[in-house]
Amino acid sequence: MKQSKTAGISFFEKNLTLWVILCMVAGVLIGKFLPAVPSVLAQFEYAKVSIPIAVLIWLMIYPMMMKVDFASIKDVGKNPTGLFITWTVNWLIKPFTMFGIAAFFFYVVFKALIPPDLARDYLAGAVLLGAAPCTAMVFVWSHLTRGNPAYTVVQVATNDLIILVAFTPIVALLLGVGGITIPWDTLFLSVFLFVVIPLAGGILTRHFVIKNKGEQYFNQAFIPKFNNITIGGLLLTLVLIFSFQGDVILGNPLHIVLIAVPLIIQTTLIFFIAYLAAKKLRMPHNVAAPAGMIGASNFFELAVAVAITLFGAASPAVLVTIVGVLVEVPVMLFLVKIANRTTSWFPTAPDIKTV
Repeated sequence: MKQSKTAGISFFEKNLTLWVILCMVAGVLIGKFLPAVPSVLAQFEYAKVSIPIAVLIWLMIYPMMMKVDFASIKDVGKNPTGLFITWTVNWLIKPFTMFGIAAFFFYVVFKALIPPDLARDYLAGAVLLGAAPCTAMVFVWSHLTRGNPAYTVVQVATNDLIILVAFTPIVALLLGVGGITIPWDTLFLSVFLFVVIPLAGGILTRHFVIKNKGEQYFNQAFIPKFNNITIGGLLLTLVLIFSFQGDVILGNPLHIVLIAVPLIIQTTLIFFIAYLAAKKLRMPHNVAAPAGMIGASNFFELAVAVAITLFGAASPAVLVTIVGVLVEVPVMLFLVKIANRTTSWFPTAPDIKTV
């Protein structure tokens, strides 16, 4: 079976937390001292979608989608236990624990610090993160935990397919519960723009490059060309979004910390639910670790895109999704260390194969 191999981690990826912080600061300073820049860029919209941000998000998502080998789906039935863990945690547990934890902190614990209207917006952003499990960065986390790359591809591939049908109704359900009316057409448009189109483009690109140049060229020469483009798109998106968010951040710096608290708790909780479930079911470590990482991390590109489309780039809901980016990287690196120090928890049976 053909499989995607994780490319080497770039300088930008190794120091992503630092770059995210610098881009946040740069964006806030632009919004404060050069307000004409975000004001002009905000005028370029179509169907409530910011054209500049859409282009940058495409730069993030498209290269990641090319890494997914959908031919791996044919092998799903061979060793389904790890997949069942991933699917159950991602779609039956994670969105609802995110809603519960975020609502508890925003409405109860931080009640004196966050007004009800702002708490509602923050909850909306948290829900978008919780309903968007990771589809791309998980290749990095799997690589760092020495995960089975073929099995990780299958987990990611099936997760992408489930997103297409599950993301919209789950978000609509939870945001409806939170007192927010959802424009279904806008939500479907976001999923179409930021999942369906880049996914189809990634599949076609992968097919034609491998057909003409071979799989070795695709993995070792073609994909690495896009590594810094993906990170560059992310960082430029952060600069632009934080330029829109400058007033909110400067007016509520404490809220960055308040938002981070439930996100950190949620990420850690979901990792251990999946990781310990895999331990109980005696899965090999190279399947258990990626299963935990996929559930714990988020498809923050999609969450950011949908938040912008639904609520506008200046919405506090977008701020939550961006704080999610800042929180995810250091927390996931911490969880990687835990996974690598607990390999003895798992059987030393032969690796699960998907070939």
